[in-house]
Amino acid sequence: MAIVEIRDLYKEYRARGKVVKALNGIDLTIEEGEFFGLLGPNGAGKTTLIQCITTLLIPTKGEISVCGYDALREPSKVRASIGCMLTGERSIYWKLTGRENLDYFGALYHIKKRRDRIEELISMLSLEDFIDRRVETYSSGQRMKVAFAKTLIADPPVIILDEPTITLDVLASRELRQAIKEINRNGTTVIYTTHLMFEVEELCDRVAIIDEGVIKALDTVEGLKRISGDERRIKLSLSDPSTVAEALRGVESVKEVSEENGSVVVVGGALDSILKAVLSSGVELKDIDVSSPDLENVFLKLTGKRLEE
Repeated sequence: MAIVEIRDLYKEYRARGKVVKALNGIDLTIEEGEFFGLLGPNGAGKTTLIQCITTLLIPTKGEISVCGYDALREPSKVRASIGCMLTGERSIYWKLTGRENLDYFGALYHIKKRRDRIEELISMLSLEDFIDRRVETYSSGQRMKVAFAKTLIADPPVIILDEPTITLDVLASRELRQAIKEINRNGTTVIYTTHLMFEVEELCDRVAIIDEGVIKALDTVEGLKRISGDERRIKLSLSDPSTVAEALRGVESVKEVSEENGSVVVVGGALDSILKAVLSSGVELKDIDVSSPDLENVFLKLTGKRLEE
């Protein structure tokens, strides 16, 4: 069932006498419980799209519905259905403690048993060690954790996370991703923007690549990789490469077999069929390395830019 529906969405600005189209005819459906990724370079329209979904911006044209509520006619109901954490750490008050922040935002949502909800979030996100200190004393990771807890305070059916790991170290980033995955497994729909390809591959069910206000492609990660035209490469280290290379040329869907420095490189074909042919040959398999098509190449092909640009 669709939980977010966007139809023919445009957002235009006037700058120096010119019309700039930040969004140029976006059509998008996000399913309930989906982990949906938005991938695009700076200025692609990702933030504008998020601001329209969350009612922070009024689109020039088009329709948006969240949980069945019209974003233009029922903005308060849409806002009550969404938890949002935008880029940066200033979404919480630094002179308050973490607990006071959660209590304040819980009161804004009119949560009756907010103390119980706060304790639940403290336990879920392991905030015990710092929740009663002022936010100004926190590390970047601690601030992001409390900002994430604030996003979840009303237990919304949809959460939007805009580059949530951008300021975090490796450990804090991993911990936050694990928490987000757990929230999603429990049924919450997640809309996630990032510049990091490995996050897209680890987290997202489907991904939209957006550039110049247009969705260039929308598919699963594996579906997007096929756009590049690249094939998976399997490198086999063997005791007798020549014998196996000949056998592998007859395996279904194998497109290319070559020998490289005592190894056999196979392009295409199903991995189980390739391994079966190797085992049947009686040749010792010493090592195997599988390299998949690169999502970065797909992005470059569709936008003409690298993601960091």
